[in-house]
Amino acid sequence: MTSLETPVLDAAARIRASGLRVTESRRAVVDALGERPHASADEIFAIVARSVPGTSLQSVYNALSDFADAGLVRRIEPAGRPGLFELRVADNHHHLVCSRCGAVEDVDCVVGAPPCLTPADAHGYAVQVAEVTFWGICPSCAASGS
Repeated sequence: MTSLETPVLDAAARIRASGLRVTESRRAVVDALGERPHASADEIFAIVARSVPGTSLQSVYNALSDFADAGLVRRIEPAGRPGLFELRVADNHHHLVCSRCGAVEDVDCVVGAPPCLTPADAHGYAVQVAEVTFWGICPSCAASGS
């Protein structure tokens, strides 16, 4: 397994391992994130609604909130974009975001162990984690000239 891969666990096992109760809609949310990493709540809802038609957007938001609180998912918030969710957690990775189309890619830690970066002045804080978002133009947008 490379450092960009997440260990394969089924949705119910991931949910249980996070200390949460397994429900059909929660399982569908985890499966949707496995299918579409870096998805917004609306995108996850669209995927979940195909397999669990009675699910509401609110139940997807509730599941994502519970998952984030339990450490099962990570929420990233690129400036000017809706919050995005991913299953890849607790591994100190960062993100590349296309400033044209919004595509998001994972990037391993820029250098070394957490927190990867050291601020010029930490103001007395014991820095534990650095979250870095690199902005640029993805290969598809660059090739299309859009």
